[in-house]
Amino acid sequence: MTIDFGEGSGAPYDAGMSGTAPDVEGVRAAEVVASVSLATDLGMGFPLEHSLGSTIIAMRLADRLGADAVTARQAYYGSLLAYVGCTADAEVAAGLFEAGALLRHFAPVMYGTPRQTMAGVMRALGGSRGPSAVRAIRGLVRLPAAGRGHRHHQRALCEVGQLLTDGFGLPPSVTGLFAHLTERWDGKGGPAHIRGESIPLALRIVHVAADAAVQRMLGGPEFAARVIAERAGHAFDPAVVEALIAHADELLAPENQAATDDGSAWDTVLSLEPRPTMWLRGDEIDQALVAVAAFTDLISPYLVGHSTGVAELAAAAAQRCRLDPADVAAIRRAGYIHDVGRVAIAAHVWQKPAPLTADEREQVRLHPYYTERILSRSPFLSAIASAAASHHERVDGTGYHRSLTAPALPLTARILAAADAYQAMTAARPYRQPLRPDEAARELREDAVAGRLASDAVNAVLEVAGHAPPKLARPAGLTEREVEVLVMLARGWQTKQVARALGISVKTADRHVQNAYRKIGVSTRAAAAVFAMHHGLASWGELPIEYTVRRS
Repeated sequence: MTIDFGEGSGAPYDAGMSGTAPDVEGVRAAEVVASVSLATDLGMGFPLEHSLGSTIIAMRLADRLGADAVTARQAYYGSLLAYVGCTADAEVAAGLFEAGALLRHFAPVMYGTPRQTMAGVMRALGGSRGPSAVRAIRGLVRLPAAGRGHRHHQRALCEVGQLLTDGFGLPPSVTGLFAHLTERWDGKGGPAHIRGESIPLALRIVHVAADAAVQRMLGGPEFAARVIAERAGHAFDPAVVEALIAHADELLAPENQAATDDGSAWDTVLSLEPRPTMWLRGDEIDQALVAVAAFTDLISPYLVGHSTGVAELAAAAAQRCRLDPADVAAIRRAGYIHDVGRVAIAAHVWQKPAPLTADEREQVRLHPYYTERILSRSPFLSAIASAAASHHERVDGTGYHRSLTAPALPLTARILAAADAYQAMTAARPYRQPLRPDEAARELREDAVAGRLASDAVNAVLEVAGHAPPKLARPAGLTEREVEVLVMLARGWQTKQVARALGISVKTADRHVQNAYRKIGVSTRAAAAVFAMHHGLASWGELPIEYTVRRS
């Protein structure tokens, strides 16, 4: 990562404006991370820019506490990415909770007393349908699984947060913060149950700011101040709470969430980034966008590796079409982030084995729109947003979400659409088994003949696909068998299913699992999935076809 110190470094950056460096291609790390925060808002069900508002609270609180530069930087990025783990184990939450139940019932009491938190989980498990007695029984039956899942989810949030923040190019002081993301001042958090000042000050600020933003959303500034005060000494550091309460009129004022003339907090948040400004350039940009791809594809085990697979396939096809290097780079980057809008749609929709309802189909049709809106705030990302958001458009106007036709779709968009279709066809989905490469090629050609996909794009994609998967890479000293097991786990398989598919004992399969986890330094499926995506193990449909059949 390049750090621009502003004065004396050649091209100072105006922190009050968003944009890219004038002298060499680059993007501020804050732009990428703030864009991801918009995606986490949609993934959590918060209003758009909720996390930006939380970050404004955190930075002004850090200023009131006299935080040093390192702490301020940790608080800044920690606040923006506080919910970056919202896609970790999303499929598990989808099986336990109805859509929106966690936001309605758990988020308001996440930092409450153990009794309040338990009651919130019970209400979320019970759902919103049926008599109260039925909801209570439903909650009691599912509570043990939810308790185990919550502890596992805490570990996943921490591990995934660390891996993703490292991918975004953030310094180790920020990445390390996420190891303690779910801890509490009183030691009743997890997974390590550290307490008090053992929790980094920046994280204590992030916790207070995050809950203050939620409570302000629910009941306004006065309500938020009252709730935060009640939690001092329990979830929160009393000194941080005291600073918030003492300056509540300033820190919790509604206008802090929409601080510019156009009603957006975007420019305000970028202006609050602690100096020196952090820039991403060249491969650092691609690494950050791969992290966005991993964040996106965690929404479902069926999607693990989809975005990186589309990106590499589309870039190879663009080279085959003799596009210039800048366009090849742009289409690869568009591929990494083309599906980020998926996180705005409830995970159970992507997991559904049955036909979608009319309402669910409409939700699915909107995910490219959300991709476009998430990317539109950053000038750098907005330049590739159009191609990224056009991956479901068809040249005859039958695609979505804009029903564009050939004249409005440049070659980059046509290639991305063909690559996305091929990648999806050759991967399993909850409602169907994967097509063999030759079957996918036949369908793609039929779409070209019918005028739905562009023939030049289809030919380029199929030519570079080669109809043969590449050999699996073996990073971190993994054996080929451990890589196979790791990819299966990343895609949601249980150890027994892995053993059955590979024709080995459950004990042997578990040994491979533990060895793989030890080598890559994680302990949860979600973190293993991120590792697999970062190292290209979960793309290009690399598993032998007999391993990709429906799981039973």
